[in-house]
Amino acid sequence: MRVYARNLYEHVPFLRRYARALTGATERGDDLVTRGVEVAVMAPQRFGLPDGSRVPLYALLNLLFDEDNDGEGRPAASPHPIERALATLPEGERRVYLLIALEGLALGEAAAVMHITPAEANQRLTHARETVRAALTQRVLVVEDNPILAMEIESLVADMGHVVCGTAANEREAMEIMESARPTLALLDIKLADGDSGVEIARQIRRNRSLRTIFVTGFDDVLEEQDARHLGQVVRKPFTKDAISAAITRAVFMPTPVAFA
Repeated sequence: MRVYARNLYEHVPFLRRYARALTGATERGDDLVTRGVEVAVMAPQRFGLPDGSRVPLYALLNLLFDEDNDGEGRPAASPHPIERALATLPEGERRVYLLIALEGLALGEAAAVMHITPAEANQRLTHARETVRAALTQRVLVVEDNPILAMEIESLVADMGHVVCGTAANEREAMEIMESARPTLALLDIKLADGDSGVEIARQIRRNRSLRTIFVTGFDDVLEEQDARHLGQVVRKPFTKDAISAAITRAVFMPTPVAFA
Protein backbone atom coordinates (compact mmCIF):
# COMPACT_ATOMS: atom_id res chain seq x y z
CA MET A 1 0.00 0.00 0.00
CA ARG A 2 2.86 2.41 0.77
CA VAL A 3 4.35 1.88 -2.66
CA TYR A 4 1.02 2.62 -4.28
CA ALA A 5 0.54 5.70 -2.11
CA ARG A 6 3.96 7.00 -3.11
CA ASN A 7 3.17 6.43 -6.78
CA LEU A 8 -0.14 8.21 -6.35
CA TYR A 9 1.34 11.25 -4.67
CA GLU A 10 3.75 11.70 -7.58
CA HIS A 11 0.66 12.30 -9.72
CA VAL A 12 -0.92 14.83 -7.36
CA PRO A 13 0.53 18.03 -8.95
CA PHE A 14 -0.86 16.98 -12.36
CA LEU A 15 -4.19 15.97 -10.89
CA ARG A 16 -4.49 19.29 -9.07
CA ARG A 17 -3.83 21.21 -12.28
CA TYR A 18 -6.50 19.27 -14.13
CA ALA A 19 -9.00 19.40 -11.26
CA ARG A 20 -8.64 23.16 -10.90
CA ALA A 21 -9.30 23.61 -14.62
CA LEU A 22 -12.12 21.07 -14.52
CA THR A 23 -13.95 22.80 -11.68
CA GLY A 24 -12.87 26.36 -12.50
CA ALA A 25 -11.79 27.03 -8.92
CA THR A 26 -8.66 26.32 -6.88
CA GLU A 27 -10.39 25.20 -3.67
CA ARG A 28 -12.96 23.04 -5.43
CA GLY A 29 -10.23 21.45 -7.52
CA ASP A 30 -8.07 20.64 -4.52
CA ASP A 31 -11.03 19.17 -2.67
CA LEU A 32 -11.77 17.00 -5.69
CA VAL A 33 -8.19 15.70 -5.77
CA THR A 34 -8.29 14.93 -2.05
CA ARG A 35 -11.36 12.79 -2.57
CA GLY A 36 -9.83 11.15 -5.62
CA VAL A 37 -6.67 10.23 -3.71
CA GLU A 38 -8.74 8.69 -0.92
CA VAL A 39 -10.66 6.55 -3.40
CA ALA A 40 -7.66 5.53 -5.50
CA VAL A 41 -5.47 4.46 -2.60
CA MET A 42 -8.19 2.04 -1.49
CA ALA A 43 -8.37 0.42 -4.96
CA PRO A 44 -4.88 0.79 -6.49
CA GLN A 45 -5.30 -1.90 -9.14
CA ARG A 46 -8.50 -0.38 -10.47
CA PHE A 47 -6.99 3.08 -10.80
CA GLY A 48 -3.72 2.11 -12.46
CA LEU A 49 -1.31 2.77 -9.60
CA PRO A 50 0.87 -0.32 -10.27
CA ASP A 51 1.30 0.84 -13.90
CA GLY A 52 2.10 4.45 -13.05
CA SER A 53 -0.63 5.65 -15.41
CA ARG A 54 -2.62 8.82 -14.71
CA VAL A 55 -5.31 7.97 -17.26
CA PRO A 56 -7.61 6.12 -14.79
CA LEU A 57 -7.07 8.91 -12.23
CA TYR A 58 -8.27 11.59 -14.63
CA ALA A 59 -11.34 9.45 -15.31
CA LEU A 60 -11.89 9.15 -11.55
CA LEU A 61 -11.82 12.94 -11.13
CA ASN A 62 -14.37 13.30 -13.92
CA LEU A 63 -16.61 10.73 -12.23
CA LEU A 64 -16.42 12.36 -8.81
CA PHE A 65 -17.02 15.82 -10.25
CA ASP A 66 -20.11 14.61 -12.09
CA GLU A 67 -21.41 12.88 -8.97
CA ASP A 68 -21.16 16.18 -7.13
CA ASN A 69 -23.22 17.90 -9.83
CA ASP A 70 -26.07 15.46 -10.48
CA GLY A 71 -24.60 13.82 -13.53
CA GLU A 72 -22.56 16.47 -15.35
CA GLY A 73 -20.31 19.02 -13.73
CA ARG A 74 -19.72 22.51 -15.08
CA PRO A 75 -16.91 24.91 -14.15
CA ALA A 76 -17.32 28.00 -12.02
CA ALA A 77 -17.47 31.30 -13.94
CA SER A 78 -14.03 32.66 -14.84
CA PRO A 79 -12.68 36.03 -16.04
CA HIS A 80 -9.99 34.29 -18.11
CA PRO A 81 -10.77 34.44 -21.85
CA ILE A 82 -9.77 30.84 -22.66
CA GLU A 83 -11.73 29.46 -19.72
CA ARG A 84 -14.74 31.57 -20.70
CA ALA A 85 -14.52 30.22 -24.24
CA LEU A 86 -14.21 26.63 -23.05
CA ALA A 87 -17.18 27.08 -20.72
CA THR A 88 -19.40 27.65 -23.76
CA LEU A 89 -18.55 24.20 -25.12
CA PRO A 90 -20.38 20.95 -24.47
CA GLU A 91 -18.72 19.47 -21.41
CA GLY A 92 -17.26 16.51 -23.29
CA GLU A 93 -15.43 18.81 -25.71
CA ARG A 94 -14.12 20.97 -22.89
CA ARG A 95 -12.66 17.98 -21.08
CA VAL A 96 -11.00 16.54 -24.17
CA TYR A 97 -9.39 19.94 -24.79
CA LEU A 98 -8.11 20.13 -21.19
CA LEU A 99 -6.76 16.59 -21.24
CA ILE A 100 -4.81 17.15 -24.46
CA ALA A 101 -3.92 20.87 -24.44
CA LEU A 102 -3.36 21.25 -20.69
CA GLU A 103 -2.36 17.78 -19.53
CA GLY A 104 -0.49 16.69 -22.64
CA LEU A 105 -2.28 13.38 -23.06
CA ALA A 106 -2.19 11.61 -26.39
CA LEU A 107 -5.45 11.45 -28.31
CA GLY A 108 -5.94 7.78 -27.46
CA GLU A 109 -5.32 8.42 -23.76
CA ALA A 110 -7.84 11.27 -23.69
CA ALA A 111 -10.34 9.03 -25.46
CA ALA A 112 -9.79 6.36 -22.79
CA VAL A 113 -10.40 8.88 -20.00
CA MET A 114 -13.64 9.96 -21.65
CA HIS A 115 -14.72 6.41 -22.62
CA ILE A 116 -15.06 7.37 -26.29
CA THR A 117 -13.29 6.39 -29.51
CA PRO A 118 -10.16 8.22 -30.68
CA ALA A 119 -12.10 9.42 -33.72
CA GLU A 120 -14.75 11.01 -31.50
CA ALA A 121 -12.07 12.53 -29.28
CA ASN A 122 -10.42 14.06 -32.34
CA GLN A 123 -13.72 15.52 -33.51
CA ARG A 124 -14.34 17.07 -30.10
CA LEU A 125 -10.81 18.45 -29.94
CA THR A 126 -11.06 20.03 -33.39
CA HIS A 127 -14.28 21.85 -32.53
CA ALA A 128 -12.92 22.97 -29.16
CA ARG A 129 -9.78 24.39 -30.75
CA GLU A 130 -11.86 26.28 -33.32
CA THR A 131 -14.00 27.74 -30.55
CA VAL A 132 -10.99 28.88 -28.52
CA ARG A 133 -9.33 30.36 -31.61
CA ALA A 134 -12.47 32.31 -32.47
CA ALA A 135 -12.82 33.55 -28.89
CA LEU A 136 -9.25 34.83 -28.86
CA THR A 137 -9.54 36.61 -32.21
CA GLN A 138 -9.88 40.30 -31.41
CA ARG A 139 -11.84 43.03 -33.19
CA VAL A 140 -9.34 45.86 -33.01
CA LEU A 141 -9.94 49.62 -33.11
CA VAL A 142 -6.84 51.57 -34.19
CA VAL A 143 -6.77 55.23 -33.14
CA GLU A 144 -3.85 56.91 -34.91
CA ASP A 145 -3.81 60.23 -36.82
CA ASN A 146 -0.70 59.38 -38.87
CA PRO A 147 -2.02 57.41 -41.89
CA ILE A 148 1.29 55.62 -42.49
CA LEU A 149 1.58 54.45 -38.89
CA ALA A 150 -2.09 53.49 -38.86
CA MET A 151 -1.57 51.28 -41.91
CA GLU A 152 1.51 49.70 -40.34
CA ILE A 153 -0.39 48.89 -37.14
CA GLU A 154 -3.29 47.49 -39.14
CA SER A 155 -0.91 45.19 -41.00
CA LEU A 156 0.67 43.94 -37.77
CA VAL A 157 -2.75 43.26 -36.26
CA ALA A 158 -3.87 41.33 -39.34
CA ASP A 159 -0.65 39.31 -39.41
CA MET A 160 -1.48 38.09 -35.88
CA GLY A 161 -4.83 36.78 -37.12
CA HIS A 162 -6.96 39.53 -35.57
CA VAL A 163 -9.44 41.80 -37.37
CA VAL A 164 -9.17 45.58 -37.66
CA CYS A 165 -12.78 46.73 -37.34
CA GLY A 166 -12.02 50.42 -37.77
CA THR A 167 -9.38 53.16 -37.82
CA ALA A 168 -9.91 56.62 -36.33
CA ALA A 169 -7.86 59.81 -36.30
CA ASN A 170 -9.77 61.63 -33.55
CA GLU A 171 -12.19 61.19 -30.68
CA ARG A 172 -15.39 61.56 -32.70
CA GLU A 173 -14.40 58.90 -35.22
CA ALA A 174 -13.21 56.56 -32.46
CA MET A 175 -16.50 56.74 -30.57
CA GLU A 176 -18.53 56.24 -33.74
CA ILE A 177 -16.56 53.05 -34.46
CA MET A 178 -17.02 51.96 -30.85
CA GLU A 179 -20.79 52.11 -31.31
CA SER A 180 -21.00 50.62 -34.80
CA ALA A 181 -18.25 47.97 -34.85
CA ARG A 182 -18.11 46.90 -31.17
CA PRO A 183 -14.35 46.28 -30.94
CA THR A 184 -12.86 44.08 -28.23
CA LEU A 185 -9.43 45.77 -28.14
CA ALA A 186 -8.27 49.34 -28.82
CA LEU A 187 -4.79 50.56 -29.81
CA LEU A 188 -4.57 54.28 -29.09
CA ASP A 189 -2.14 57.07 -29.78
CA ILE A 190 -2.27 59.74 -27.06
CA LYS A 191 -1.83 63.01 -28.98
CA LEU A 192 -4.29 63.05 -31.87
CA ALA A 193 -5.59 65.29 -34.63
CA ASP A 194 -7.79 68.26 -33.67
CA GLY A 195 -6.16 68.35 -30.22
CA ASP A 196 -7.96 65.19 -29.13
CA SER A 197 -6.49 62.82 -26.55
CA GLY A 198 -6.24 59.05 -26.59
CA VAL A 199 -6.37 59.16 -22.80
CA GLU A 200 -9.82 60.73 -22.88
CA ILE A 201 -10.96 58.15 -25.44
CA ALA A 202 -9.70 55.38 -23.14
CA ARG A 203 -11.60 56.89 -20.23
CA GLN A 204 -14.81 57.11 -22.24
CA ILE A 205 -14.37 53.53 -23.38
CA ARG A 206 -13.87 52.29 -19.83
CA ARG A 207 -16.94 54.16 -18.59
CA ASN A 208 -19.17 52.31 -21.01
CA ARG A 209 -17.41 49.11 -22.04
CA SER A 210 -15.22 46.40 -20.54
CA LEU A 211 -12.55 46.83 -23.18
CA ARG A 212 -8.79 46.29 -23.16
CA THR A 213 -6.71 49.27 -24.32
CA ILE A 214 -3.08 49.65 -25.42
CA PHE A 215 -1.42 53.04 -25.83
CA VAL A 216 0.98 53.24 -28.79
CA THR A 217 2.69 56.56 -28.19
CA GLY A 218 5.82 58.60 -27.76
CA PHE A 219 4.15 60.60 -24.98
CA ASP A 220 3.63 58.05 -22.22
CA ASP A 221 4.62 60.71 -19.65
CA VAL A 222 1.12 62.12 -20.20
CA LEU A 223 -0.28 58.99 -18.56
CA GLU A 224 1.62 59.80 -15.38
CA GLU A 225 0.55 63.44 -15.47
CA GLN A 226 -3.11 62.48 -15.87
CA ASP A 227 -3.02 59.52 -13.47
CA ALA A 228 -4.01 57.20 -16.32
CA ARG A 229 -1.46 54.37 -16.16
CA HIS A 230 -4.22 51.98 -15.08
CA LEU A 231 -6.06 52.45 -18.37
CA GLY A 232 -3.79 50.25 -20.47
CA GLN A 233 -0.42 48.94 -21.50
CA VAL A 234 2.09 51.20 -23.25
CA VAL A 235 4.07 50.52 -26.43
CA ARG A 236 6.53 53.33 -27.05
CA LYS A 237 7.08 54.85 -30.46
CA PRO A 238 8.97 54.14 -32.59
CA PHE A 239 7.40 50.73 -32.07
CA THR A 240 8.52 47.35 -33.33
CA LYS A 241 6.50 44.42 -34.59
CA ASP A 242 7.58 42.37 -31.57
CA ALA A 243 6.47 45.09 -29.13
CA ILE A 244 3.02 45.39 -30.69
CA SER A 245 2.62 41.60 -30.87
CA ALA A 246 3.66 41.11 -27.25
CA ALA A 247 1.28 43.81 -26.00
CA ILE A 248 -1.67 42.39 -27.94
CA THR A 249 -0.92 38.87 -26.71
CA ARG A 250 -0.80 40.07 -23.10
CA ALA A 251 -4.08 41.92 -23.59
CA VAL A 252 -5.79 38.89 -25.12
CA PHE A 253 -4.89 36.70 -22.16
CA MET A 254 -5.70 39.26 -19.47
CA PRO A 255 -9.03 39.10 -17.62
CA THR A 256 -11.55 41.56 -19.06
CA PRO A 257 -11.31 44.93 -17.24
CA VAL A 258 -14.32 46.18 -15.32
CA ALA A 259 -16.18 49.20 -16.66
CA PHE A 260 -16.64 52.05 -14.20
CA ALA A 261 -18.99 54.97 -14.00
